[in-house]
Amino acid sequence: MDDAAFLEYLEHSGRLTSPDNVTPAYRRELLRLMAGFVDSELAGAAGFAGIINQAPTLSGRRLMARMVLEKICHAERVLTLMQPFGTDPDLYAGLHRWEKRVDRSEDLRNERRSADMRLNVFHYPLSGWLDALVMNLLMGEASMIQLEELAGSSYQPLSDTISEIMPVEESHLQAGLHKLRCLASDETRHGEIRASFTYWFPRVETSFGSDESPRFEPLRRFGLRHKANRELRANWSQVMDSRLIELGVDMSIAPMHSQ
Repeated sequence: MDDAAFLEYLEHSGRLTSPDNVTPAYRRELLRLMAGFVDSELAGAAGFAGIINQAPTLSGRRLMARMVLEKICHAERVLTLMQPFGTDPDLYAGLHRWEKRVDRSEDLRNERRSADMRLNVFHYPLSGWLDALVMNLLMGEASMIQLEELAGSSYQPLSDTISEIMPVEESHLQAGLHKLRCLASDETRHGEIRASFTYWFPRVETSFGSDESPRFEPLRRFGLRHKANRELRANWSQVMDSRLIELGVDMSIAPMHSQ
């Protein structure tokens, strides 16, 4: 197909199943999406790995260890999809220092800080068990919204793989939320929880990208994205308002939304 016929096919909900069927522009955007997922999973796993022994209970340590293992497995699954495009999964895993973090006081916003494609939220260090649970809740809810976009991708192998990954990522979210509920039941911990939410909320919010991202329109035309960043961010913010009410933590004295 020529480019016009290719776009028309995709605009009528067409699906692609092989690297042989894609155009160079589609290939570029697809690989960028997959690399962003892989790099974020590997960097996220590296961050949580450092928290395993900070969990106060064996069940907490099992949770962190399981999350680390399963995030690496998710990265491996998508790297396997990238292999027919010329990616070597074993070489890829050693390309970057996934555990590397910036100083916690920095605010990167959308500034690219490294050669890998991780979301910027995975450049910030975790400061302990409670902080990891708060970040897991905020980013877990964001991830479910972002993964739903990928599950609707016009590249069928990616769509199928992400659809299978989503329930596992949801289990990470729910297990961490249960642990955080237990902490929030102790009102003496609310100040610490508020401080952690105040730190992470704007950093996770930034992971949705800018409202005027020039990449959205080509991604939409290729069927790789469907909802604009503004809509995804608004959905996440609404979900988080409900979660905070559920946890019973009053954030009115600690505004979170970035300016």
